[in-house]
Amino acid sequence: MSSRELMLSRIRAALGDTAAPATIPREYRRGDRVADLDLLVERLEDYKAVVHRGVSIAETVAALAPAPLIVPPGIDPAWLPDGVEVLRDEGLSADTLAVAGGVLTAATVAVAETGTIVLDGSPDQGRRIISLLPDLHICVVRADQVVASVPEALARLDPRRPLTWISGPSATSDIELNRVEGVHGPRRLHVIVTEALQP
Repeated sequence: MSSRELMLSRIRAALGDTAAPATIPREYRRGDRVADLDLLVERLEDYKAVVHRGVSIAETVAALAPAPLIVPPGIDPAWLPDGVEVLRDEGLSADTLAVAGGVLTAATVAVAETGTIVLDGSPDQGRRIISLLPDLHICVVRADQVVASVPEALARLDPRRPLTWISGPSATSDIELNRVEGVHGPRRLHVIVTEALQP
């Protein structure tokens, strides 16, 4: 008998006969609740993200994007304005990504309650590294991708995919609560919330 088995047998003996543990419901906070886009915008802005709503994606990208702009291989070409230098990520090095002006991605789901955007590495979102190294992240979120709560978001996600959860620009605080931005990812996050995919 191993030490672990001996310890567990002693605990079982000390506890004696106990009731079976209660079944925990796992379907809580799911359903047909309507996601509140205004709440999502409020939470994103509270996290110091800049939200653009009801705008042209291409025009907004043109106004924001410093050169070069990194894009994942599956990005919608209609989102890319003329005159912006674009580097398609097909295995770009970390050094190239670190000095890029910014990155443009889509999203998989957004959570209104927490102001969180989730990327899952799909072709229009790319590798995790492209949304973590550039100083600016521009993310397009469709209204139909917004859910009310985290359990609803989890129901839409594939846990086998590389998930990146984003709640505002990268920030951290030391023990004295001095906020430092850009330590673990982009210092600037712009979110374009759109009712439908359009240029």
